Amino acid sequence: MRSNAAFKYSSEKNSVLQLGELGQSVWLDYIDRNLIDSGEFKDLVERVGISGLTSNPAIFEKAMGATSLYDKSIRELLRSKNLNSQELFEELAIEDIRLAADVLSLIYTESHRRDGYVSFEVSPYLAHDTEETIRDARRLWHKIGCENLMIKVPGTVEGLPAIRTLLSEGINVNITLLFSQKMYAAVSEAYLSALEVLNQKGQDLSRVASVASFFVSRIDAAADELMESALKNYRDLKRASLLRSLRGEVAIANAKAAYQIYQNTYASERWLKLKAKGAHPQRLLWASTGTKNKNYSDVLYLESLVGENTVTTVPPETLKAFLDHGQAQPTLTQDLGKAADVLVQLKDFGVSFEEITDHLTAEAIQKFTELYDKLMGALELKRRADLLPPLNLLELGLMPTDSVTDTLKTEAKRWTEEKLSYRLWKKDPTVWTGNGEEKWLGWLEIIAKQKARLNEFREISQESKTSGFSHVALLGMGGSSLCPEVLADTLGPISGYPELRTLDSTDPAEILLFEKSIDPLKTLFIISSKSGSTLEPNILFEYFYEQTKMRWPGGEVGDRFIAITDPGSQLEALAKKYRFRHIYYGLASIGGRYSALSDFGLIPAAWMGIDIEQFLAHAESMEKACLPFLPVEANEGARLGIYLGTLGKLGKNKVTLICAPELADLGAWLEQLIAESTGKNGKGLIPITGEAVSSPVSYGLDRQFYYFKLKHSRSGPLDDWFQQMTRAGLPIARIELSEKLALAQELFRWEIAVAVAGSILELNPFDQPDVEASKLETKKIIDEFEKLGVLLEDKPFYAQEGVDLYSDQAIREAVGLGVSNKEGLTDYLRAHLARINPGDYFGILAFIDRSGQNQESVEEFRELIHSGKGCATIVGFGPRFLHSSGQLFKGGSDSGVFLQITCGDARDLPIPGRKATFGIVKAAQARGDFAVLAARGRRVLRVHFTRGVDHGFTQLIFALKAILSDAGNL
Repeated sequence: MRSNAAFKYSSEKNSVLQLGELGQSVWLDYIDRNLIDSGEFKDLVERVGISGLTSNPAIFEKAMGATSLYDKSIRELLRSKNLNSQELFEELAIEDIRLAADVLSLIYTESHRRDGYVSFEVSPYLAHDTEETIRDARRLWHKIGCENLMIKVPGTVEGLPAIRTLLSEGINVNITLLFSQKMYAAVSEAYLSALEVLNQKGQDLSRVASVASFFVSRIDAAADELMESALKNYRDLKRASLLRSLRGEVAIANAKAAYQIYQNTYASERWLKLKAKGAHPQRLLWASTGTKNKNYSDVLYLESLVGENTVTTVPPETLKAFLDHGQAQPTLTQDLGKAADVLVQLKDFGVSFEEITDHLTAEAIQKFTELYDKLMGALELKRRADLLPPLNLLELGLMPTDSVTDTLKTEAKRWTEEKLSYRLWKKDPTVWTGNGEEKWLGWLEIIAKQKARLNEFREISQESKTSGFSHVALLGMGGSSLCPEVLADTLGPISGYPELRTLDSTDPAEILLFEKSIDPLKTLFIISSKSGSTLEPNILFEYFYEQTKMRWPGGEVGDRFIAITDPGSQLEALAKKYRFRHIYYGLASIGGRYSALSDFGLIPAAWMGIDIEQFLAHAESMEKACLPFLPVEANEGARLGIYLGTLGKLGKNKVTLICAPELADLGAWLEQLIAESTGKNGKGLIPITGEAVSSPVSYGLDRQFYYFKLKHSRSGPLDDWFQQMTRAGLPIARIELSEKLALAQELFRWEIAVAVAGSILELNPFDQPDVEASKLETKKIIDEFEKLGVLLEDKPFYAQEGVDLYSDQAIREAVGLGVSNKEGLTDYLRAHLARINPGDYFGILAFIDRSGQNQESVEEFRELIHSGKGCATIVGFGPRFLHSSGQLFKGGSDSGVFLQITCGDARDLPIPGRKATFGIVKAAQARGDFAVLAARGRRVLRVHFTRGVDHGFTQLIFALKAILSDAGNL
């Protein structure tokens, strides 16, 4: 429909005007920008007799998504406004709707509000959500702001109360997707009830209007299909012939029956009272009037449903056909007996009309949803073309087999059909287990909340810049420390601001190294703890508060501390008692590992000088690419989560994270997010971070890989490795950050993705049921020390050359099977490593300080295990891993074989006001964790170095190399 020349009609015989003379209005079922701008629509109104216009997702998808008609407007809008795809669609569509409404305004006035309406639809995602339908319809009504607007609401069971509410508020409603007489009768009742409410309020009833849109041709399409199927069962030629005669008759018969309901309703005493107050009848509107069966007349439904006080909508091609050869006759009240017989005969043949209409309602909603998804996907691609800041690249790897590809497609289809993205954003707990997940989804709205506080963050940055502090020291664990650590390592230090450093250890040597790297008198300490009762940040506060106080006697020590915690916590009370410089608050609805974009991440970021506005702009860019109305293929979080979770469910549960050097620390944050969210109920994804890359053939079939790098940055060997992996057909995804600040995008993308993966794995990704076990065991050991003054422990079952071995009886028997105490470390280690089965991973749990030499020794041991056994390997330094992957080790699948490494402390540190020292706490944490692992039946061996870490690793690596040199005995 692009030119007036397409419409040929005689001014003496205009069939549209003739319909008007018979009491039927004709509304165009189409809209696009060119139709309005070219003057074509105005011509259709003034010369052809069109008196209204309707729109739907299918119409807008053709106009906006499949053509370049709106591209210029899209670019102009995006230059001036930061819009997501849905907002972009609304801006474009609403302009069209307003322009069309303006063209029709004269008809609206001259017809005394009978005609001249433009219809705009609420999101098809809301078809079964009463409250959201009401909210969205109100919003659109006020946003568009045209009197001659009708809001289209689907005629579903959930839509009925929304229709009644909206009409009773004076909002014009076009009830769409009606197929059954029963639902139409309910819609009529809703209209009359709403008018009565308005009348009781003393409102002007003439100012509200409604139509009930009965869909026509789709009924015949469905009925004909069922009849064709039924005909296969008939041998009686006479009955078969009778059944064939019903084809193409059902939709018209149904419409005529609905019109009889209309006539009865609007002849009732109830209606006449409302009419006397100025009310308009709710006219029946015939929708879907384009003929779908080519064997039928192309104007069948227009010619067959002409009646007084009705509306017929026409798509452009049908309008052209009707203007060319259509006949206008009052047909709607003709052959009513025949129409009734058609419906009775259909039932006699075993074709359920109710089944047809129920199916069509569900199918229509699904189709409109799919078209809406398609429209959003097309607009999203256009939006991203000029997006600033640009979106990070996510390139998902090809699958090794067709069956894996098919499973991914099936899962993506399920995610679409069950509207799981929409339900996730609606905080529907049944997306997961239905066990309280809705209480932990505050992170979905955190970006907007933080953007509203930009002035506050600017003030923090300015305070930091002028404070005179050389360092900001964050003392926290897990979700409170890992994101700040990644930010500091990736984006810092920033010139003119204090350097951010994090401490999340109770190891005395590590604390001393940290203390030596800062000047307490020039350091701002951030005590970060969501619960406020976490052991490690509390005792670290006690230590550094005392150290600062000793160096600054009489000074306002509290002014050098700030707290980040949830309201009402123990830490909040402590901060007030000691008169901390500031207290910042988290949200109770955001768990620790999902808190990166809350104050737990952004307050340290602001103090270290990160531009929070730009950081949040990146986060928002990704948020807009993860919103629920985007189809799976365009939804950055959902498609990653489906990939992540589906591969995990298929046995590829070792999520191997490879980061370019400039992004190296990102893996630590991802490790906690993935492990603590999914490692429970005997299953889960197992993040592998920091493992050295190797050739494709060295990896098992239990892996999926993710390669992180900066765009336009050449990472040499890692890029070459990625190409090798791709050529080998391994499931490897590539993620390229547009710049370092775009790290914010990945924080949000992966939060969504892990939540999606949790749904696929059928678990609650927001709880951590097994973390508390180690904490309780640790507390018991520390309490025992405080009472007795000694740390009790079992004797080692092996003690030679500065290496002691510990295990409970059951594990000891398995490890030492066939080995006597007279034999050496090599024999015990070989027996332990022999317990690694295909698909297992090996975890090194090192309760030692993370100094460079220690890390090198751990990584050397790790690489020997990986190359020798071919299994995935994990390294966790204690106690930090207890707040990260510790949940996975205890609550996930029993596929881990663990080696815990402990040692004595060359120098211990006291904790002010406590008998226990940091060394005692660390030892208690190690023993508590070991005890829980053993109690859960995990395959774990504890190695304790009694002559120092260097000596111990020398012994351990010597033994491992001896084992590997005799591979037949491994």
